[in-house]
Amino acid sequence: MTSIAEPVGASIVTPFRIGVAGIILGGVSFWVALPPVHTRNLVAPGFLAAAAVVAGIYAARQGEVRAGWGAIVVGGLGLGLAYLATRSSVENLDNAFTWSSLIAAMFVFATPLIYGSLGGIFSERSGIVNIGIEGMMLMGAFWGIWGADKTGSWVTGVLIGMVSGGLIALVHAFFSIHLRADQIISGTAIYFLSLGITGYAFIQIYGSENIPAGVSEIPRLQLRFLGHIPPDAVGDFLYGAFGRLSLMIWIGFLCVAVTHFVIFKTPLGLRLRACGEHPRAADTVGISVYGMRYFAVTLSGMLAAAGGAFLSVGVVSSFTEGMTGGRGFIALAAVIAGNWRPFGALFFACLFGFSTALAFQLGNTYRDSVAGLDVLLQMLPYVITLVIVAGVIGKSFPPASVGRPYTKQ
Repeated sequence: MTSIAEPVGASIVTPFRIGVAGIILGGVSFWVALPPVHTRNLVAPGFLAAAAVVAGIYAARQGEVRAGWGAIVVGGLGLGLAYLATRSSVENLDNAFTWSSLIAAMFVFATPLIYGSLGGIFSERSGIVNIGIEGMMLMGAFWGIWGADKTGSWVTGVLIGMVSGGLIALVHAFFSIHLRADQIISGTAIYFLSLGITGYAFIQIYGSENIPAGVSEIPRLQLRFLGHIPPDAVGDFLYGAFGRLSLMIWIGFLCVAVTHFVIFKTPLGLRLRACGEHPRAADTVGISVYGMRYFAVTLSGMLAAAGGAFLSVGVVSSFTEGMTGGRGFIALAAVIAGNWRPFGALFFACLFGFSTALAFQLGNTYRDSVAGLDVLLQMLPYVITLVIVAGVIGKSFPPASVGRPYTKQ
């Protein structure tokens, strides 16, 4: 019995899992200084951070360098942030860390990334790198709000935005598939082309004025029953976090599940992945590699444009030049960090969305205390993007033939 039990125990407690546990402990060391716990001294945060560092050192010495150093860094950051939290007033902490509003804002900021990352997954699973997601998102943002303005319907506006994203994606597909151009250069050109088109069209159509007020907006789903769940604190939290989200946020969650099912559970998804992994073999068995890639890239542009339309039609009801602000590139980072899987991309999109929401909340709370802090904190999502992408390099596995032009013989 002992000889059987020992290998089982050894497989459960591994250096990698100890490193991951250290990362979690490092995060908890900061959390205990926040609402609703409100620890006002460093005893508990210090103990948790020390445990995180010890776990990280052990994991690193056992060969799990990434997880080990991750635990060490997060433990140190957790203790430092906990120190700052204990020096802040409880009132300011309550204002900055209202968890229900933070979670609701996280979903708002994450939704464009969710649509963009799903588009990136379709394109890259077929073998085409789509750096142009940012431009396609920008096309959706402008033509979506224009469509909603001219037709009086947000549904028509979003559909027009998606069509515009699909059309600009077709240009990228043509250059990448038939002309066999460098896909990175083609995608970059698509971004600048979209930037020029939307900027020119905005000036020509609206001149020096902005989008008129009263444009049809994407509605929110009011889930009032969540507020009646006992106890009252739980009901208030659930309603604040999930009870008033935009319809397109819920559609985005549904799209994640549908994308996962299509890519991994259907013949269409199998053909798509075959084109990205081994296009020659796919062609040999009768799969149209060109056709699948055109379909995937066009769908990629439409999904990315839906994310842009959500920004303009569902969030700000307006348009400004370059309003996507790099979200397309962050969506690509979510694709890479999520290992080209929809639920993995969803997780990292929500992580980036949470960091953006937290940056805005902290900036608004401490704007009067520290000059320029709100501007400085706007870098937070991009810094997290760099850290995460650097951390997953070597551990993510892209489709084998992504980025490689295919010549039919």
